[in-house]
Amino acid sequence: MGNQLTEIAPSPAFLPSFQSVHVVVIGLDSAGKTSLVYRLKLREFVETIPTKGFNMERIKVSMGTSRAGGTTFQVWDVGGQEKLRPLWKSYTRRTDGLVFVVDAAEAERMEEAKVELHRISRSAENQGVPVLVLANKQDREGAMSALEVEKALSTHELSSSTLHHTQGCSALDGQGLQAGLEKLYEMVLKRKKILRQGSKKKR
Repeated sequence: MGNQLTEIAPSPAFLPSFQSVHVVVIGLDSAGKTSLVYRLKLREFVETIPTKGFNMERIKVSMGTSRAGGTTFQVWDVGGQEKLRPLWKSYTRRTDGLVFVVDAAEAERMEEAKVELHRISRSAENQGVPVLVLANKQDREGAMSALEVEKALSTHELSSSTLHHTQGCSALDGQGLQAGLEKLYEMVLKRKKILRQGSKKKR
């Protein structure tokens, strides 16, 4: 499942009146990224195989603050195997938001996830891009809570210009996904407003 990864980043015409938002879903392999994307798109759990490249889906989501018809999320789901991670930046450099997925039931991989999260969010191309951390697999016994994941990933150490939020969720039953996307949308709009205000001051 997924297309072959390339060094060519997506270049969509996005955000007309903020009704379309471009996001990239990344995270370690087996975190459940693709299952989350299909839960959002199909509203059901789909067993998937590891993504060896990328998937792109357009998903319409009803937002509390949006006009009738909802907001379209153009979602790039990129493979998380170690050999593919250097190519993440090809997909994130023109994005509106980053969705970083972790397996909350795998505490032993949190340090590895932390390293990758900080590396991608601190890259020059992603300075200030909002980050939604999804603590997936909350349905599993012993899964870390959103707060525990937040602490393990040291999200407070991200750049002061980076808006971020950690949301517990489950691809199995869909819990937490709507709330997470609404928060991401809110952060994207807030960043756009800040950038517009900064642009006006320079004139």
